Amino acid sequence: MPPPARSGLRVAHPPTGRPLLIYDGNCGFCRLWVERWRAAAGDRLDLETAQTAGARFPEIPPAAFDRAVQLVEPGGAVTSAAEAVLRARAIARRRSWLLAAYGRLPGFAPAAEAVYRLVAGHRPLFSLLTRLFWGAGIARPSFGISSWLFLRLLGAVHLIAFASFWVQYRGLVGPDGILPAQPFLDAVRAAAGPARFWELPTLSWWFGAGRFLPVLCGAGVVVSLAVMAGVAPAGGLALLWAAYLSLCAAGQVFWEFQWDALLLEATLLALLLAPWVAWSGRARPDPPRPARWLLWWLLIRLMWLSGAAKLLSGDEAWRHLSALNYHFETQPLPTALGWYAHQVPGWPKAAACVLLFAIELGGPFLLLLPRRVRHAGALLQIGLQALIALTGNYTFFNLLTAALCLLFFDDEFWRGWARRLHLPGSRAPATGARLALRACPRLVLVPAAAIAFALTGLVTALTLDPPLGRHRWLTASAEAVAPLRSFNRYGLFSVMTRERPEIVIEGSDDGLTWRPYEFPAKPGDLQRRPVFVAPYQPRLDWQLWFAALDYPERDPWVTNLCIRLLQGAPDVTALFAVNPFPGRPPAHIRAVLYDYTFTDRATRAATGRWWDRAPVDFYLPSIALREGAPLAPPFFSPRTRQCRSLLAWPSRRTVSSAS
Repeated sequence: MPPPARSGLRVAHPPTGRPLLIYDGNCGFCRLWVERWRAAAGDRLDLETAQTAGARFPEIPPAAFDRAVQLVEPGGAVTSAAEAVLRARAIARRRSWLLAAYGRLPGFAPAAEAVYRLVAGHRPLFSLLTRLFWGAGIARPSFGISSWLFLRLLGAVHLIAFASFWVQYRGLVGPDGILPAQPFLDAVRAAAGPARFWELPTLSWWFGAGRFLPVLCGAGVVVSLAVMAGVAPAGGLALLWAAYLSLCAAGQVFWEFQWDALLLEATLLALLLAPWVAWSGRARPDPPRPARWLLWWLLIRLMWLSGAAKLLSGDEAWRHLSALNYHFETQPLPTALGWYAHQVPGWPKAAACVLLFAIELGGPFLLLLPRRVRHAGALLQIGLQALIALTGNYTFFNLLTAALCLLFFDDEFWRGWARRLHLPGSRAPATGARLALRACPRLVLVPAAAIAFALTGLVTALTLDPPLGRHRWLTASAEAVAPLRSFNRYGLFSVMTRERPEIVIEGSDDGLTWRPYEFPAKPGDLQRRPVFVAPYQPRLDWQLWFAALDYPERDPWVTNLCIRLLQGAPDVTALFAVNPFPGRPPAHIRAVLYDYTFTDRATRAATGRWWDRAPVDFYLPSIALREGAPLAPPFFSPRTRQCRSLLAWPSRRTVSSAS
């Protein structure tokens, strides 16, 4: 119950049953907002115009109705202006903390009344601002359609992720792959003992890795399709999360990308958003607000930390707005449009850097403002993802980020477009009773949301203020949940690489004539046009981009790759676009390091080359296969290792402000 009214005014004949909020029916601003109040109040509060209700309360002067709203309670107490608004809010929403602050916090009541007088004295202006920022209708928004679309797109992203790994796993981590998963798990079992179940969570501890990984991939594809069809969405997402986490653990260095972590976090949070039913069909109930806020918070963290990381890294390329002079050329897998973007003169790229910082640092705050501004902010983020996808191959990352952006569009946005396009109208959100049957149980939702907010807030704080790490209990809390890969720190492109070293693997029969292996998407042949492969991810191509930035000792798996090529392992050679030794494997293998650069327009017109290159050194000198030479998969303690942060891994080739 709200505290007693501060005003001493009372009426002789108060309303019975429910409090009555009286407003000026001739005020356009009041009429706009009263509809939102009416929807929020339900049967807990009555609303009526002064023109119809004022005569029943002669104790209230007529001029008072012109100045401010009046709240008449069943006991006869009357309050007005800011106090009336806050008391009505406490009654309608069953929350009274603002009203408590009004009565107890020094200075709050005068400030609230001053704000009310400001708005009441300039109602035409604030009516215009309301229509500008909220639109014609300002009823409390629902997000059933956006949630329905998001869950289907999340299922589609999982379908892409599982299917793309299914065709690569044998060459990467299969029994005859580059880093066989089973020996890796055996090494972890010997080193970690029972702690392995938490330090490296994977279902492969019970079912093995050799034959079980394709089963996980196949199951992931089937369950992804079920989620897209609305079959057991919450249960399906739980299975997808467990299966994908299992693959990430067994995938070793080939599954340490930031979008893998983003997919796991989005899936875990979506469990609270999805209907907990056997089949959701076309029903689009408004999701629980804590679940929606968690996914909003995920996108805000992802984008804002991406901008903040660029500044906190100290990289001069970002601070001097010259990063895009290098980005299109040095990014892992550029597209042909990336080549054209690289040809743009310097000043438009500097302007694009300013726009990028505005979208990443300022754009997330737009997402917290009224609906029209929120929609504009979400469209900016989607536009940025589209530009990134056009110039570079970032797998399903752009699609997943755009799907998160959809959660910021309310149902009225989609219905408005349906009306403009003369499409059938969208269904109205489910009623409160129906929603209660479909939504995540509150007993699960509230504590789970609180824990997720606390953990992600902690990780974000440690990212922005590394000295906080001196408090051991903070870092221990973050490390304790790190194996789940679902409460993550983000920071894309924090350090810009200035050069493009490329590893070219060559084979020879005689040690004199060398022929290169060509990759599906990684630059090799100078005349080959950069290709679009996203949302598919050739994970070997990506990891070789990282390996070229490091010393060979940091990436011993490259040696394993060369050994497999010397053995002629068919699962590994299948990862290449061109195998120059289809009949039998070569006698010698070497890895040569080149510096690749985009050609200019004149060179490409004259020669047809998209790339130029210059030799740097041998990444690995010529090696031959010795009888019985074993593979030695690298072992990293999952508890202590630091997974590579996308495009932010320090190396000998990375140019930073320190240099």
